[in-house]
Amino acid sequence: MARPPRRSLQPPSKSGPRYDNFILSDKVRVIDENGENLGVMYTREATEQANEAGLNLVEVSPNADPPVCKFLDVGKYRFEAQKKANAARKSQKTQDIKEVKMRPNIDTHDYDVKMRNVFKFIDNGDKVKVTLRFRGREMAHQELGMDLLRRVQDDTGEVAKVEAFPRLEGRQMLMVLSPK
Repeated sequence: MARPPRRSLQPPSKSGPRYDNFILSDKVRVIDENGENLGVMYTREATEQANEAGLNLVEVSPNADPPVCKFLDVGKYRFEAQKKANAARKSQKTQDIKEVKMRPNIDTHDYDVKMRNVFKFIDNGDKVKVTLRFRGREMAHQELGMDLLRRVQDDTGEVAKVEAFPRLEGRQMLMVLSPK
């Protein structure tokens, strides 16, 4: 079985835009360094013009028909793109899941302290997992646990919505709240 012929120019292994001889299309729409549209021309011809200007021909929009290329400095273009990506990653807020554990026969002051934490977590934009642990004979009175979780749901109704309604998993009852 014959192998297919190898291309003399492999695309660069690095991620990023194709440039100069790595552009696969025969014809491209060219924009010069001043932002003026030079029209559609052959890739080889456009590459030569870019090199005369001391720049590279960089594929900016590869999915267009024909692909759009600009006269740019590739190193500078990659650096700017990397800076943009880093800034976007830095400003991104990840949503964590915080857990608050209670018991079915919790005292009112302890309940208030736990609820203060729940409100603090929700204000920070995090989800809150409320876990209710049953021990021993408490399993016989699961309705007490359900009442407590309904009370939590009513108290947080203005700032949070219930993402996962109360459910029993083994010896604990779980509910997940998320910010509105």
